[in-house]
Amino acid sequence: MSNYNAPLRDMQFVMNELADLDAMIQLPGNEEVSADLVDAILEEADKFASGVLAPLNWTGDQEGAKWSDGEVATAPGWKDAYKQFTESGWTALPCDPEYGGQGLPKLLATGVMEMWKSANMAFSLCPMLTSGAIEALMLRGTDEQKSMYLPKMVSGEWTGTMNLTEPQAGSDLAAVRTKAEPQGDGTYKIFGQKIFITYGEHDLTDNIIHLVLARLPDAPEGVKGISLFVVPKFLVNADGSLGARNDVHCVSIEHKLGIHASPTAVLAFGDKGGAIGTLVGEPNRGLEYMFIMMNEARFAVGMEGLALSERAYQHALQYAKDRVQGTDAGVRGGPKVNILHHADVRRLLMNMKSKTEAMRALAYVVGAAFDKAHNHADEAVRVQNQAFVDLMIPVVKGWCTENAIDVTSDGVQVHGGMGFIEETGAAQHFRDARITTIYEGTTAIQANDLIGRKIARENGVTIAGVVAQMRAVEAELAAVDGEAF
Repeated sequence: MSNYNAPLRDMQFVMNELADLDAMIQLPGNEEVSADLVDAILEEADKFASGVLAPLNWTGDQEGAKWSDGEVATAPGWKDAYKQFTESGWTALPCDPEYGGQGLPKLLATGVMEMWKSANMAFSLCPMLTSGAIEALMLRGTDEQKSMYLPKMVSGEWTGTMNLTEPQAGSDLAAVRTKAEPQGDGTYKIFGQKIFITYGEHDLTDNIIHLVLARLPDAPEGVKGISLFVVPKFLVNADGSLGARNDVHCVSIEHKLGIHASPTAVLAFGDKGGAIGTLVGEPNRGLEYMFIMMNEARFAVGMEGLALSERAYQHALQYAKDRVQGTDAGVRGGPKVNILHHADVRRLLMNMKSKTEAMRALAYVVGAAFDKAHNHADEAVRVQNQAFVDLMIPVVKGWCTENAIDVTSDGVQVHGGMGFIEETGAAQHFRDARITTIYEGTTAIQANDLIGRKIARENGVTIAGVVAQMRAVEAELAAVDGEAF
């Protein structure tokens, strides 16, 4: 087991020197944001992450979420931590002020997200999915859907989910069979089963807002016949109060290799007459809309790779400082030293640290590009940065998560035999990291997305610009006198 403290100096360095925080602050909409405010928020997030979330990481892994008769009880301490999380306003940090959000930059939210995921990845998955659902409804929801759901999702009073996967439809979403039957009053009855639904059922909030892929009766075959629906756990009355229980129920939760405290639900829609939902956007464009949420989730999963690597590094470094074993190389009869003195342990730790720093640099630069893509005054700059974000999301997701498996494995190695013992906690980081290369699209799917969609679709224009920037930096560095460093 280990403590966690956010690497604030490292985070602030990347924000200021690579992601250009000063430029972010100057963007339209950030008039009330200052460097001092950013630092203050990061410091407060560190206090919450280290003081509230991190102590629950190990116990949550050991206890896990529990299913009983359709209900899910989260791990001990989860409800109180979530209450503090929402009361402190953390869910609202990057959200639109129109619906109760704080409207702060994505770059800042990226740093804060890293802390949640380092401190307690299983806990962080709940607000992560809610954030993606908020983004999808913001961009494609009706005014009625926005006013009904967004204020309470932004506040954290309600959470959100993403329902794509079915037993026969994993990566191949063309095989989705869940049905949506129009009722003639603007609502639809949803029938089907979804699996692998993160926080699909829990006891943290009074309501859960499910975004569900389903097919209309006259829908064409394949992915072009999938629509998106919003299906609440409890129906919502016109005055915003909760109404009747909707016909969506948790059949079971999965028993997993890692993230034990995150309930991964099997949801049944319509077993008792049909779950009531409403259409998001236009018919048969559901997959397009869901990818709004999917891209948000893929970036966040890449952040999980960074965050778990940071936590594993801190854990391994502390163990190396504490563990006394052997003497310095070449010193016979010398005093016993901690294993940090041994060359291979230093190699492992430097490998962990360097990869983690590289992941942070990449993710924060992409986070800054999000801000420019949404808020820059120049449309051409917005378009250019959105293309960069689209290009780099599969890289953040694929590269950071593959690295995380290596880094967390190195963390186990630093512990030696004790790393293989659960009580040290090193194995948890490794187990939790394993899912990151799989969910929200495997690494192979990220590669296909990068090459087949992002590069080939535009004949490599954006990637050529990125390569040109790299070459310019290379030339600049080559011209610098070594002493200047």
